[in-house]
Amino acid sequence: MTVKARAFANIAFVKYWGKRDARLVLPHNGSLSVALDFLSTETSLDLLSRSADRDELTIDGVAATERERARTSAFLDAAFGNDRARACIVSQNSFPTAAGLASSASGFAALALAAAEAYGVPASVDRSALARLGSGSAARSIPGGWAEWRRGEQDDGGDSLAVQIAPPSHWDVRLIVALTMMGRKEISSRDAMARSVETSPYYDGWRQSSPRDLEGARSAVLARDLRALGEIAEHSCLKMHALANTARPPAIFFEPATLAAWRAIQGLRAQGTPVYATVDAGPHLVALCAAADAERVERQLSATPGVVRTICCAPAGAAEVLA
Repeated sequence: MTVKARAFANIAFVKYWGKRDARLVLPHNGSLSVALDFLSTETSLDLLSRSADRDELTIDGVAATERERARTSAFLDAAFGNDRARACIVSQNSFPTAAGLASSASGFAALALAAAEAYGVPASVDRSALARLGSGSAARSIPGGWAEWRRGEQDDGGDSLAVQIAPPSHWDVRLIVALTMMGRKEISSRDAMARSVETSPYYDGWRQSSPRDLEGARSAVLARDLRALGEIAEHSCLKMHALANTARPPAIFFEPATLAAWRAIQGLRAQGTPVYATVDAGPHLVALCAAADAERVERQLSATPGVVRTICCAPAGAAEVLA
């Protein structure tokens, strides 16, 4: 039996950056995001015979690297047990893979959903908790919409779940993705995150200030307050990159085009367009604006030197089993 599932990438306005438990993937702080409707992953999973001794993985039509396959197998073992049947997995992204656009979030969310169906996991088991074991941000792609991944307080991670705080239809906004390069980034989010926790002198400040950011962002989303959410998002983003930049060795994700796009957003705002920027662990900028301003924002970003292309997204829904 083939199980196919789809999940959407998400962009965090309050960032997740650092684990207090690497094995269970428990974050130091909660985070908040929205799913993006034009950035999706579709994953098909077939269970192999019991004689198969390893999983098979194809990503975007190409056999996965050994590191990618090993990470996927480790996730499936952690989530579904070491004695599970091996699986043949085919994953297809609608956007660049491993480039800083949360392909691991949509990828592991889709895989978690498909695997849970294939392995017969009861519906009472929270799928975001399963997806979290593959990639922390994947937890937020399970409920979709405006989602909050809660830090949780239990040592076993039982209460570290992602919940939808508002559906996609809650707020008529657009997310303009400005791609500043094609291809994979030089350092993974996972490695940069661990390095930041261990070596950045500013990490304690991050942990202390993030709960306030999360509370403010949650209130802003529920009130549809673009300015409040935008200001928090920019602040959280720059704090996260400050951690990465001050790690040893530093993990610098911004490219010249990233900064140029950020300046373009500031210029639009100075001219009266309420638009705000955020950047995940990669070089691509995402602009948050009202739907009525999306064309103007996309036009400005498209004209920014170094921006390869733009993608205009609306809030997307939950991950789902397709077949």
